[in-house]
Amino acid sequence: MFARQPDHWHRLLKVLGREDLIGNPSYDTPKARGERIAEINEMVADWTKRRDKHEAMRIIGAAGVPAGAVLDTMELMNEPSFAERGILQVMEHPTGPFKMPSWPVRFDGMPPKLAPAPLLGQHSTEVFGGWLGMSAGDVEALRNEGVI
Repeated sequence: MFARQPDHWHRLLKVLGREDLIGNPSYDTPKARGERIAEINEMVADWTKRRDKHEAMRIIGAAGVPAGAVLDTMELMNEPSFAERGILQVMEHPTGPFKMPSWPVRFDGMPPKLAPAPLLGQHSTEVFGGWLGMSAGDVEALRNEGVI
């Protein structure tokens, strides 16, 4: 429901250029606004469709009303502040660079550096040789036969 706090509602009305509704009993309480939600949605939509989402967020937020732009997946992946804060990192993968979310836990204020998962069979020689004691020739034979 729009603006549960009266001061938020009044600030929003000022941003929308609808100061005439301040004090109007039909909009004065959250319950009254809830009964006119379609009308209020239309009023806000009329205002927001003339601005991009970031501009609308800045204007409404600057007025002291909590607001946030809803970003689509591509916008999130290209959000500069996410890279600056380490939320998204570019990992160097053997198949090429790959951008992905980092682990949310921080160490000394920084996210850990991401490392790629191994490619299929990348460590077969180490695993079969080190763990199972197979010779490099035996591992190569399994590879040639398509076993690994």
